[in-house]
Amino acid sequence: MINNDRIVPVQKTDLLTLYGNILKIASVSVTALASTGIGEFEQTTNSATVIASEPVKTLNFGSSVTAATVYFIPDADYQGFTKTGATLTVSGEVDADGVTLYTATLSTNALTIAKVGF
Repeated sequence: MINNDRIVPVQKTDLLTLYGNILKIASVSVTALASTGIGEFEQTTNSATVIASEPVKTLNFGSSVTAATVYFIPDADYQGFTKTGATLTVSGEVDADGVTLYTATLSTNALTIAKVGF
C-alpha cells in the first residue's frame, strides 16, 4: 500500500479491468483474451500480448504459437499452462491467491512466469 491513511477504494470496476487500464496507461499494447469455459483459455495468436478476461485455471497455447505474453490472475484451482495439451517447461512460481497479476511469457516451448508489481 502506498498510503494507508488516504485509501481510494475501487468500487466501480473489477480488478482485471483495472489492471488492463493500468497496462494501457503504461503503453503496453494488450488485448483481452476471452475464456472458452470457466477459467479455461486457448491462445492461438502468435506473438500476441493479452490479458486473460477472468482468473486462469488452465491456458493452452496452440501449435502455431511460438511466442506470446499473457497477463493473468491465477484461479484458486490454477492448474497451469500447456502447449497443444503437453506440459511446458516452466520457470517461476505462482501463488494462486486470486488477486495477484502475473505474466507468462512463452518462448518456443519454455514458459517464464513472473509476478507483476510490488
